[in-house]
Amino acid sequence: MKKSEMIAYKEKLQILRSRLRGDVHAMAEVALRKSGIEGNDSNAMPIHMAELGSDNFEQEFTLGLMEADEGTLSSIDAALERIHHGTYGTCAECEGVISKTRLNAIPYTPVCIKCAELQETNGNGTY
Repeated sequence: MKKSEMIAYKEKLQILRSRLRGDVHAMAEVALRKSGIEGNDSNAMPIHMAELGSDNFEQEFTLGLMEADEGTLSSIDAALERIHHGTYGTCAECEGVISKTRLNAIPYTPVCIKCAELQETNGNGTY
């Protein structure tokens, strides 16, 4: 891969990482506010049991999204490391070239489409 292409992917990954970090931070603030950990807003306490259930569901949902975003952030950091080492765009499994179409769709992917399909088929849904 050309150096100019690596620079473009690096910038794309850094922008994505910044956006996700902001999203995770914002979601954490919302989850903490809903649970009453942040601040001491006594008016935030739900009065009806249905409200309590909705609040709990929303908090669990937010925490699930945060967990998924944290996994993506780890993948982005690993991709930035591959750029640094000059191995970005090379499949971690078969050492083949990862197509630019795939990298444009999932810039943090460590594997080519063929290996990703193989992992999915074998039930090892990691990318």
